[in-house]
Amino acid sequence: MSEIVPSEEVMGLNQQVERSAPQGETIGVRHGMWGVHGSGDTTGFGGLIREITLPSESARPYGGWFDSVVDILEELIEAEGLAVKDVIERVVVDRDELTIFISRQHLLQVCQWLRDDQDLRFELCLGVSGVHYPGDKGREFHAVYALMSVTHNRNLRLEVTCPDMDCRIPSVVSIYPGNDWHERETWDLMGIIFTGHPGLTRTAMPDDWVGHPQRKDYPLGGVPVEYKGATVPPPDTRRSYN
Repeated sequence: MSEIVPSEEVMGLNQQVERSAPQGETIGVRHGMWGVHGSGDTTGFGGLIREITLPSESARPYGGWFDSVVDILEELIEAEGLAVKDVIERVVVDRDELTIFISRQHLLQVCQWLRDDQDLRFELCLGVSGVHYPGDKGREFHAVYALMSVTHNRNLRLEVTCPDMDCRIPSVVSIYPGNDWHERETWDLMGIIFTGHPGLTRTAMPDDWVGHPQRKDYPLGGVPVEYKGATVPPPDTRRSYN
């Protein structure tokens, strides 16, 4: 069977894609499936070693409509007398998706512009998700907002970070009322406090539950099973099957 050799055009395109892809920012290394150390990991993934990498800032041109959206947003920021760098922390294009990192103190204003400006019109916020990166020092918690423009058939992602010592991000319910329940769930499971929320209460856990179970530093086991009073031991204290 003859060997298939890629053409110079294809090779050049591959090199261009490699150059345009954002370089990763490594914030930690995970050992095993759940970060458990020792012989107690019975998941079968004890030998797994994986770098935890976040995409870094992308360079212009971003491609497609991404540039025009960022340009419009920058114009609105400057018209307000603000410095772009104080509002937009970075822009990331990864896997053909646009993510704009916004400083938390300007989140509400940016959401207002994205919703109301005729050239943007991101009318829908499809919720907010919380992510915990213990290795991202000073930015341990990320709130990720998925926005959709029905008018222009576009999707983008806003991302806001806050430190572990001050897990507070302004609520966007006044602009996107449908985010009410999503912010409650993110606070319940992740512990991000959305200031200005009309009623930040638990959604999944009991009202008197201590802690937020989806944080990376939350215990993996040891939760009482009420009807028997039994406990589920953490993986690092279970017996080994080796």
